[in-house]
Amino acid sequence: MFLTIPTALTWTRIAAIPLLMAVFYLPLAEQTQNLVAALMFIIFAMTDWFDGYLARKLNQTSAFGAFLDPVADKFLVCASVLVLVHLQRADVFAALIIIGREIAISALREWMAQIGASRSVAVHMIGKLKTTVQMTAIPFLLFNGQLFGLIDTRFWGNILLWLAVVLTVWSMVYYMRKAIPEIRQRIR
Repeated sequence: MFLTIPTALTWTRIAAIPLLMAVFYLPLAEQTQNLVAALMFIIFAMTDWFDGYLARKLNQTSAFGAFLDPVADKFLVCASVLVLVHLQRADVFAALIIIGREIAISALREWMAQIGASRSVAVHMIGKLKTTVQMTAIPFLLFNGQLFGLIDTRFWGNILLWLAVVLTVWSMVYYMRKAIPEIRQRIR
């Protein structure tokens, strides 16, 4: 099913990217830009959970939706991390690791699917934890201020971003280790 309610929600994450970037070009106070961008990211990131829930609840799961969902997540995360680098709120090295891992694991999954071994690189809890930490770090860094006058979101956002980097590397190693036996078997 190409266009269902869950798939439409997934498309919103992709459509959100230029909107999120545009916020920083609007003639608004920096604090307002930061708040709007952080809230937009949170709302669009929540569609990831909601589209999966609706797909199961409405029995509208599809191969296209299963393909598009992680692509939308990766686009949203990578674009947001690049915005943060541009705003000098995230380290370029962290961005390279996060984006490089997404490209590498996507390519690995594609290759493993072609050789009929996609189960060996199926989504694992470590990948889900990495995504959760990233999705928490990014709005903190977009907000870039004191939340409720108590939480320094730039400080905690950077801590969480570097934790996401560690989880990114860990999950990449995990997926590579799962794939190597299949790869060795196919090469022989």
